[in-house]
Amino acid sequence: MTVIVALLLLLAVVIGGLVWFTARTARKVEAALPPRGRFMEVDGERLHYVDTGGDQPAVVMIHGLGGNLLHFDYALAGRLAGAFRLILVDRPGSGYSTRAAGADVSLTAQAAAIAKLIAALGLARPLLVGHSLGGAVALALALDNPDCVGGLALLAPLTHPQEKVSPVFRALLIRSSLVRNLIAWTVATPLGIRRGPAVLKEVFAPEAVVPDFPLRAGGILGLRPKAFCAASSDIVAINDVLPGYASRYPSLDKPIGILFGTADRLLDYRKHGQAMKAACPALDLELIEGGHMLPMTASDRCASLIHRIWARQQMAPDGA
Repeated sequence: MTVIVALLLLLAVVIGGLVWFTARTARKVEAALPPRGRFMEVDGERLHYVDTGGDQPAVVMIHGLGGNLLHFDYALAGRLAGAFRLILVDRPGSGYSTRAAGADVSLTAQAAAIAKLIAALGLARPLLVGHSLGGAVALALALDNPDCVGGLALLAPLTHPQEKVSPVFRALLIRSSLVRNLIAWTVATPLGIRRGPAVLKEVFAPEAVVPDFPLRAGGILGLRPKAFCAASSDIVAINDVLPGYASRYPSLDKPIGILFGTADRLLDYRKHGQAMKAACPALDLELIEGGHMLPMTASDRCASLIHRIWARQQMAPDGA
């Protein structure tokens, strides 16, 4: 009995130490990278966004899995500054946007939240830019709220259900919210610190990780337990409604463009780019050499696509 008690005490000390380390790391991360934008309450949650303002045409930018709005601010936003009013959004639960425990995490719910942000800001049919999972959110928004979207410029987007998850993200496949929170507050942060360089290398492959990704692109925000829980919830829920949206793609009547890297190791350009082209023949599909993190590694090509789709949007019958 004494041995069992001692082991339980040791376990409690270890868990307590991990929780303390996780909480301390989260505080340090948020001190190093505080919110840069504004907050808007949407259905009881707070959405964090950066709005450059001005009278230029509006572009709303939606980041991918485990990311935050700084992924666009790293390089792409600077290439678009002056030509567009940019609204960079932290998806619900990501970055500094909140997501309550037990909240709807589906693509439908995330798209609805961003649609309400667009309406509240008074944006007239903005161009949506979606990277990776943000591409799926942008597509859901365009299908569910077509009147508030002018066009879509998608960068290495998730467009169809994923039968298999990349090995990089398999550790996020946790369906139990209890287990997810337990891992988030104990081992996720120290493992994230240890495995971070290897994970980033795979995410950016075959290209090199961009300089100072942890700070300039907000990478360290992913070390917080809330970020782990949000990413895990997102990846578990991806296929819940995506098949239904995919079946509706032929009904899309907005100008759409996709930029994909043919060496992308996370999403196959054939399954998510060429398959989308088959569903929407008028879609502008551009394939380039490169990997998945195009907003940072190919920001010039991304900016070119955005300008091109905006021009097509202006020529459309309902162009803003």
